[in-house]
Amino acid sequence: MERTLGFKERRYIEELRILTKSTAIDCLIDERFDRIIYVIRPGDMGLAIGKKGENIRRMEKVLGKKIEMVEYSENPDDFIANMFRPAALLAVRRDEAGRMNVILRKRGDLGIAIGKGGANVEKARLLFRRFFGSELGGILSEGDGS
Repeated sequence: MERTLGFKERRYIEELRILTKSTAIDCLIDERFDRIIYVIRPGDMGLAIGKKGENIRRMEKVLGKKIEMVEYSENPDDFIANMFRPAALLAVRRDEAGRMNVILRKRGDLGIAIGKGGANVEKARLLFRRFFGSELGGILSEGDGS
Protein backbone atom coordinates (compact mmCIF):
# COMPACT_ATOMS: atom_id res chain seq x y z
CA MET A 1 0.00 0.00 0.00
CA GLU A 2 1.40 3.39 -1.01
CA ARG A 3 1.52 5.97 1.78
CA THR A 4 2.72 9.51 1.40
CA LEU A 5 3.71 11.77 4.24
CA GLY A 6 3.30 15.52 4.13
CA PHE A 7 5.47 18.12 5.79
CA LYS A 8 3.43 18.14 9.02
CA GLU A 9 3.53 14.35 9.38
CA ARG A 10 7.29 14.24 8.83
CA ARG A 11 7.71 17.04 11.38
CA TYR A 12 5.65 15.16 13.97
CA ILE A 13 7.62 11.94 13.35
CA GLU A 14 10.88 13.81 13.83
CA GLU A 15 9.53 15.43 17.01
CA LEU A 16 8.69 11.96 18.35
CA ARG A 17 12.20 10.72 17.53
CA ILE A 18 13.83 13.69 19.26
CA LEU A 19 11.67 13.56 22.41
CA THR A 20 11.41 9.78 22.88
CA LYS A 21 14.33 8.21 20.96
CA SER A 22 11.81 5.85 19.31
CA THR A 23 10.92 5.44 15.64
CA ALA A 24 7.53 5.94 14.05
CA ILE A 25 6.75 4.22 10.76
CA ASP A 26 3.83 6.52 10.04
CA CYS A 27 1.87 9.41 11.47
CA LEU A 28 -1.76 10.29 10.91
CA ILE A 29 -3.27 13.65 11.80
CA ASP A 30 -6.93 13.14 12.72
CA GLU A 31 -8.58 16.58 12.69
CA ARG A 32 -12.00 15.14 13.59
CA PHE A 33 -10.83 14.00 17.04
CA ASP A 34 -7.99 16.56 17.33
CA ARG A 35 -5.26 13.95 17.74
CA ILE A 36 -2.07 12.61 16.23
CA ILE A 37 -1.82 8.86 15.76
CA TYR A 38 1.66 7.39 15.54
CA VAL A 39 2.38 3.93 14.16
CA ILE A 40 5.43 2.81 16.10
CA ARG A 41 8.10 0.38 14.88
CA PRO A 42 7.73 -3.09 16.44
CA GLY A 43 9.65 -3.27 19.70
CA ASP A 44 9.81 0.51 20.23
CA MET A 45 6.46 0.91 21.99
CA GLY A 46 7.86 0.97 25.54
CA LEU A 47 10.43 3.56 24.55
CA ALA A 48 7.77 5.68 22.83
CA ILE A 49 5.37 5.63 25.79
CA GLY A 50 8.02 6.16 28.44
CA LYS A 51 7.90 5.40 32.13
CA LYS A 52 4.27 5.75 33.32
CA GLY A 53 3.37 7.50 30.03
CA GLU A 54 5.66 10.47 30.60
CA ASN A 55 6.72 10.68 26.93
CA ILE A 56 3.13 10.82 25.73
CA ARG A 57 2.29 13.58 28.21
CA ARG A 58 5.38 15.55 27.16
CA MET A 59 4.49 15.15 23.47
CA GLU A 60 0.92 16.29 24.12
CA LYS A 61 2.23 19.40 25.88
CA VAL A 62 4.71 20.24 23.12
CA LEU A 63 2.36 19.58 20.17
CA GLY A 64 -0.87 20.72 21.81
CA LYS A 65 -2.82 17.68 20.58
CA LYS A 66 -3.86 14.33 21.99
CA ILE A 67 -1.29 11.64 21.15
CA GLU A 68 -2.14 8.00 20.43
CA MET A 69 0.28 5.24 19.54
CA VAL A 70 -0.16 1.86 17.88
CA GLU A 71 2.58 -0.73 17.46
CA TYR A 72 2.89 -1.87 13.85
CA SER A 73 2.77 -5.50 12.76
CA GLU A 74 2.96 -6.92 9.25
CA ASN A 75 0.35 -9.49 10.27
CA PRO A 76 -3.10 -7.83 9.86
CA ASP A 77 -4.58 -9.78 12.81
CA ASP A 78 -1.81 -8.64 15.16
CA PHE A 79 -2.03 -5.07 13.89
CA ILE A 80 -5.78 -5.03 14.59
CA ALA A 81 -5.17 -6.46 18.08
CA ASN A 82 -2.63 -3.68 18.71
CA MET A 83 -5.10 -1.00 17.60
CA PHE A 84 -7.81 -2.18 20.00
CA ARG A 85 -5.55 -2.76 23.01
CA PRO A 86 -6.37 -3.08 25.97
CA ALA A 87 -9.56 -4.80 24.76
CA ALA A 88 -8.93 -8.56 24.47
CA LEU A 89 -9.57 -9.95 20.98
CA LEU A 90 -10.78 -13.48 20.44
CA ALA A 91 -10.41 -13.54 16.66
CA VAL A 92 -10.38 -11.53 13.47
CA ARG A 93 -12.43 -13.01 10.62
CA ARG A 94 -12.90 -11.94 7.03
CA ASP A 95 -16.55 -11.79 5.86
CA GLU A 96 -18.02 -12.44 2.38
CA ALA A 97 -17.48 -8.80 1.38
CA GLY A 98 -13.75 -9.06 2.27
CA ARG A 99 -13.96 -6.87 5.38
CA MET A 100 -12.23 -7.85 8.59
CA ASN A 101 -14.61 -8.37 11.53
CA VAL A 102 -13.23 -8.09 15.05
CA ILE A 103 -14.54 -10.50 17.70
CA LEU A 104 -13.89 -9.51 21.30
CA ARG A 105 -13.39 -11.97 24.14
CA LYS A 106 -15.67 -10.13 26.60
CA ARG A 107 -18.80 -8.08 25.99
CA GLY A 108 -17.48 -5.56 28.54
CA ASP A 109 -14.61 -4.69 26.18
CA LEU A 110 -17.03 -3.39 23.54
CA GLY A 111 -16.98 0.13 25.01
CA ILE A 112 -13.17 0.14 25.10
CA ALA A 113 -12.98 -1.05 21.50
CA ILE A 114 -15.44 1.56 20.22
CA GLY A 115 -14.05 4.43 22.26
CA LYS A 116 -15.61 7.77 23.16
CA GLY A 117 -17.66 8.97 20.21
CA GLY A 118 -16.32 6.07 18.10
CA ALA A 119 -12.73 7.38 18.24
CA ASN A 120 -11.06 3.95 18.55
CA VAL A 121 -13.10 2.42 15.74
CA GLU A 122 -12.31 5.38 13.50
CA LYS A 123 -8.59 5.08 14.30
CA ALA A 124 -8.66 1.37 13.43
CA ARG A 125 -10.54 1.99 10.17
CA LEU A 126 -8.16 4.74 9.06
CA LEU A 127 -5.01 2.78 9.88
CA PHE A 128 -6.21 -0.54 8.49
CA ARG A 129 -7.24 1.08 5.20
CA ARG A 130 -3.94 2.97 5.04
CA PHE A 131 -1.71 -0.04 5.69
CA PHE A 132 -3.62 -2.98 4.18
CA GLY A 133 -5.96 -1.32 1.66
CA SER A 134 -8.89 -3.21 3.11
CA GLU A 135 -11.95 -2.24 5.11
CA LEU A 136 -12.61 -3.03 8.73
CA GLY A 137 -16.05 -4.52 9.31
CA GLY A 138 -17.98 -4.84 12.54
CA ILE A 139 -16.97 -5.30 16.14
CA LEU A 140 -18.73 -8.15 17.94
CA SER A 141 -18.35 -9.80 21.29
CA GLU A 142 -18.16 -13.59 21.66
CA GLY A 143 -21.66 -15.01 21.23
CA ASP A 144 -23.01 -12.10 19.14
CA GLY A 145 -23.49 -14.19 16.02
CA SER A 146 -19.83 -14.90 15.42
